[in-house]
Amino acid sequence: MSALKRTVTGDGSHSLYHSTLNEHYHSQHGAIAESRHVFLKSGFDIIKKRNISILEFGFGTGLNAILTQQTAEQRGISVNYTSLEKYPLPQSIWKDLNYAHLCGVDVGVFERMHQSPWEDVQRISPHFNLLKRQIAFKSYQAEFETYDIIYFDAFAPNHQAEVWSSDILKSCYLSLKAGGIWVSYCAQGEVRRRLQSVGFTTERIPGPPGKREMLRGRKL
Repeated sequence: MSALKRTVTGDGSHSLYHSTLNEHYHSQHGAIAESRHVFLKSGFDIIKKRNISILEFGFGTGLNAILTQQTAEQRGISVNYTSLEKYPLPQSIWKDLNYAHLCGVDVGVFERMHQSPWEDVQRISPHFNLLKRQIAFKSYQAEFETYDIIYFDAFAPNHQAEVWSSDILKSCYLSLKAGGIWVSYCAQGEVRRRLQSVGFTTERIPGPPGKREMLRGRKL
């Protein structure tokens, strides 16, 4: 039996429940609402460039990627999007997710994201290139000053504490360009202190629906 079960969140969009971790992939107040607030509004919209490089920790359902692709095409912004995922979802799971339908995106774009080969840059649409890397977060080696934004979308620290380690957060810091942003739904004080210890200037900012605060880190 699969450890993953599809759920419906408060805004009608799907999420997944991981029974082994006893954890949901997204906020049950609304998966799309959470992703738009945390990663688009609080990350993507802050970087005022026409060419943006993004690193995502946790490809998961592909929700952050499809919302970013849609926004890039609407605004004519060129995006190079790299996503790390050790355990890709099987087609039997991702093919029934309703993000493309709810967001008004061609389902073929969403399918191309999931079906694109690993470790190879793929042109998903005119303004969006995708590189998926099938590695554990702890195996990621810093790519010095490569990215404008990091979407840190790992499972919560109380479920997977090791992926929020100072070593991984330091690799994030080194991988960002000056002026770059690290953003996550997490608001935990210990994570904030670790971000500061590796060099980030941190902000507590309003969280998505159902969550009072979240964290954003800046590389000055």
